[in-house]
Order: sequence, then C-alpha cells, then structure tokens
Amino acid sequence: MLDRSIPSTMASQHPDNASKPSWAGGDVIAGDDEIHEAYYCFSRLGCREVMWDAEGKDTDPYVVRKLLTSYAEFFKIRRIGSDVFLTYRIPNPSVEVAEKKVFLEALESIPRSLDVAERFYGNADKPPVFEVILPFTTGYQELIRVKETYKRIVVDLFNAMIDFAGTRLKDWIGESKPKNVEVIPLVEDLETIVGLDTLLSRYIEIYSPRYMRVFIARSDPALNYGLLSATLLAKIALSKIRRVEEALNIPLHPIIGVGCLPFRGHNNPRNISSFAEEYKGVHTVTVQSSFRYDYPEHEVANAVAWYNENLEHGVARLFEKEEEEIIVSLIRDKLSPVYMASVEKAVDVVNYVSKLVPARRARRLHIGLFGYSRRMGEKALPRAIPFTAVFYSLGMPPEFIGLRALENLREHEYDMLREAYKMLLHDLGEAGRYVSWNNINLIAEGGEEVKRVLEPSFLKDFLPLYLKDLEVASSILGIKLGPRRITDRRYENEVNNLLISLIEGDEESARKEMENAARMRRSIG
Repeated sequence: MLDRSIPSTMASQHPDNASKPSWAGGDVIAGDDEIHEAYYCFSRLGCREVMWDAEGKDTDPYVVRKLLTSYAEFFKIRRIGSDVFLTYRIPNPSVEVAEKKVFLEALESIPRSLDVAERFYGNADKPPVFEVILPFTTGYQELIRVKETYKRIVVDLFNAMIDFAGTRLKDWIGESKPKNVEVIPLVEDLETIVGLDTLLSRYIEIYSPRYMRVFIARSDPALNYGLLSATLLAKIALSKIRRVEEALNIPLHPIIGVGCLPFRGHNNPRNISSFAEEYKGVHTVTVQSSFRYDYPEHEVANAVAWYNENLEHGVARLFEKEEEEIIVSLIRDKLSPVYMASVEKAVDVVNYVSKLVPARRARRLHIGLFGYSRRMGEKALPRAIPFTAVFYSLGMPPEFIGLRALENLREHEYDMLREAYKMLLHDLGEAGRYVSWNNINLIAEGGEEVKRVLEPSFLKDFLPLYLKDLEVASSILGIKLGPRRITDRRYENEVNNLLISLIEGDEESARKEMENAARMRRSIG
C-alpha cells in the first residue's frame, strides 16, 4: 500500500486552447499568470496535479513559494505534496542541447521548494516536489542519470567542506532535502515503446522503487506515425506496463498525455466516458489547456470530478506475444509508412500555414538554436498542436491521413486493429464533421492563385492521396464526411474564408479566421 495517492487528473501547459481564460492578462499565458493558473486548476477545477513545464519553455523556479504566499488560505488546507501535486517536466539534455543546463536548474530548485514548504507548514514531512518527468526517454540509463545527478550534484554536494575548520556546506545553509527524486519516463517513439518492458524492468532491478509512474505520449506519436499507429502504440505501452507490474509485483501507474481533438487523443469534457473506455488501465490523464478553457467551467469541473472518481477503475488489455507482434508489424510495415508518405508531400504547406497559428504559451522555438524539431524525412515539422491546427484549418482533418492503408490489411490484421482501437468509428465520425468539401474542391481546381500559395507537391501528390484516404473512410468504415449540423456549416464557412484569405495573400484575415475556427471546434489543434 502506497503512502501517497496517485492523482487521476494532471493539468498541463500545452498551448492548445483557442479561447483565452478570463483571468489571463493577454492571449499568451506566461509569468505570474501561470502561477495563478496552477492555483485555479487546483481550486476551481479540482485537478489533483499540475505539470510545471520547463521543457521547451521558460518557467518560474519559485512556483512553490509564490503559490504558498499568494494563496496561503487554500494551501493551508490542501497541502502541496500530499493533497495536490506539482510535478516538474524537465528538459532532456540529450535533446534540448542549447538549454541543457535548465535540466540542472530545475533539479536544484527542488530542495529550495522544500525549505519554503517547511517554513509554511511547520514541518518537512512531505516535500512539495519529489517527482520529475523526463521527456524523450529512450532507455533506462537516462533515468539513472537523472537520479544520480540529483543525488551527487544536488544532495551530496552539501557535504562538501567550505573552509579549513571543517565546516560543510550544509552546516551553513542547511541540508538538501528530499534526498531522492523519482523519475517518470515519458516515452514517445515506436522503438522505445516496443522495448518499454525491458526499460522498466532494468530500472526496477537497479533501484527497487516502491512504485513507478510511466508517461505515455499520445500527441507526438500521432504526428510521427498517424492516428491509427499512435492509438495502437498507447495500447501496447499499457499492456507492457501491466505485464511488468504483474511480473515484478510493483505498482505501476500509467499517465497518458492527450489533447481534445481525436488526432491528439480525444480527451475533452464531452467525451470522458468514451475516452476512459478506450484507454483502460490509465491512472492519470492530462487535462490540457483546451479542455480547461474552451468549454464552460462547470462542464470542465464536472469532467475533472468524474475522472477523479472513476479513471482508475479499468484494467489495461493484456496482449499475448503473438498479438503484440501483429500490432507492431502493422504499425511498422503498413500503417505508419503510408501515413508518412503522405505527410512528406505536405511538409512545406504545413510549415507555411503553421506560422499563422496563434501563440498561447511563451514557448521557445523548437527549430534552430534554442531547441529541437520533429522531422519527417529531411524536413522539420512543427509540433503536434500547430500541425493539427493546420490540417483542421484547411478543412482536411489529419485523422484521415494514411487511412488508405486499411485496403492492404489482411483480415486478421484488420480484426486486430478494430479490436484494439475500440472507438475508431467514434473518433473518425467526430473528425468527419470538420471535412470541408468546399475547401478540398477549391484546392483541387488548382488555379494559378492556389498554386502561388500551395506547393506543387501538396497539390499533385498529397491531395490525391488524401482523397483516397477519405474514400476508404467512407466506403470501408462508413464514416459520414462533411458538415452534419448547422454549427458544422458555420464552421465550414469559416475555414472556407480562411483558405480564400490565404489564396488572396491576406494573412491578417487568415489569422483571425483560423482563431475563429479553432474556437468553434474548441481547440487550436
């Protein structure tokens, strides 16, 4: 029995909200607004955990002090570290090369947070921060590096002598506590997820932790491999986590990172029961910005409360070895290559249109000096949120990209896909409402004005493939494509105006129409 509770809801700082929260000072949430946001997520929405994100963005290292001093009345009752939780997502030095020292700065802030909490609560029984999330984890060695860096640089350094009289650093400025930090691997790529059982087993053998949390990415795998592959990979991860848990008799608590639209996980306040059914076995779900700010507050609070009560009641499907091999082969050899073949033809258009996506967080660039980039072939891609925003804004939801691969599946492969991805028709049906035939026909006509804006490879190569994807969605899966409600028609008018503005070179109008459309679908991307 753990001496701590595992939160079911984690508010994250993903910049996917179309609407601005009422308390924000501007369109971009940054600085002290993020401090207030953490309090708001705890107090008004009922989230049990907040991810404090230093990966890819600047973040306030004094968050604990500011929360306790600004909202003392609330945090006297709900203690950070036992009732509600603050979890750092730190940069991975192997990936964010130019910002790798931020990794160390984040770890060094953990003891300082405990000093503040000790003064506030009168004891140091529960450190306010004791877990960190390591993005892009690819091996157990990286988890060891985080733990050993914290131990040797942040904790053991305090035993160093600082004068000739035998005074140690901790004698002067106090001890460094907590003595240990737990590391949550965030797994994002196919090979790491396929080897997840080995990664977890080796780490557990070395450290024998009392429990472990494992973070499964859902957005970036969709960007890299497509909707079908991303969902199947999440199922493989959940199965492997359960298998390790049973084999080694250690509690493992999966987290999944999901956005509101189907492409990024389909977790929004109006889809909670279907989401929970799809991802049985998940113990913690991210409640991202669009979930929180693009729906009425009472709906959000009710959905968060439902997750807090119900999310852990499911058990992940356990795949047999042969079933797992079928799924992995399906992803590697049939689904993912077809998806990537399409996206490679659209990269230039995606990068061009993504410049119009409105900013919602003060993130550093992920291409160039201060970051990393997602890549498709030889070309860089934007992150998953703007990528999704671009295709929705063009009236071509990315959920359908690569769906033509279904035509080449064998019967047992198709059956395995449908059995593993329970809500496939539900997710594609929701995305289908946002297909704009007006936009697709305008692009297909390929007039000179269109050719000046959209790259030849997009017009000649990507569009015919996407049309084939839509045909498969309709003929094989029976998905209705195009507007079905009056509000859907209003939405199509908006993205049609957006495309016309792009073709006419009116980027200012296109930006406004992109934002309007995002508000109507209740998520930027």
